[in-house]
Amino acid sequence: MFARTTTIQLKPASLEDAVAHVRDIVMPAALATEGNVGLSMLVGREDSRTIVTTAWRSAEFMRESAQAMTVLREQVAEMFGGPPQVEEWEIALLHRDHHSGAGAAVRGTWLKVAPEQVDAVIDVFKMTTLPGLAEFDGFCSASLLVDRTSGRCVASIGYDSAEALGRTAEKANSLRAATLAAAGAERLDVREFDLAIAHLNVPEMA
Repeated sequence: MFARTTTIQLKPASLEDAVAHVRDIVMPAALATEGNVGLSMLVGREDSRTIVTTAWRSAEFMRESAQAMTVLREQVAEMFGGPPQVEEWEIALLHRDHHSGAGAAVRGTWLKVAPEQVDAVIDVFKMTTLPGLAEFDGFCSASLLVDRTSGRCVASIGYDSAEALGRTAEKANSLRAATLAAAGAERLDVREFDLAIAHLNVPEMA
């Protein structure tokens, strides 16, 4: 499974219109594209930085969708925000304790290792991070996207609510530090988001 992420800095005044446009225009078009297995949309809790993720059954399907998705992406960027940043990933892991509901929130961590260490990151996430997350109050889901060429990875941890996300902050910091140390990884960024659209149909991959 593979994923394409599009990051756009939305204009705050256009946030609700942007979510509606992605839900009503972009998502149906993506779902109608061969090989697509869903779409999600994260909106930054502090700065309206927005990440739209489309998931694909294979790298080939993702590449074949590029032209159609580019048109939709540029429309969103022109209407609601600045230039998009586009990245493509392998979905290395996805685990759902349960499906998210209204008001869900996500904490994303970007990290980097030497490319040959990507498999080590995946192993640590499976053996250390997921068991730790299972003990968190309000934990909903976890995913790990990797770029084997650059060594960049992003872990997204979903919670039932912003309140649950806030309650886990201290424990999440400790678990993140343990994960990074065990994987020999460099932390690049940590951000918190509201889950505006949750329609990824990627199967369990843990």
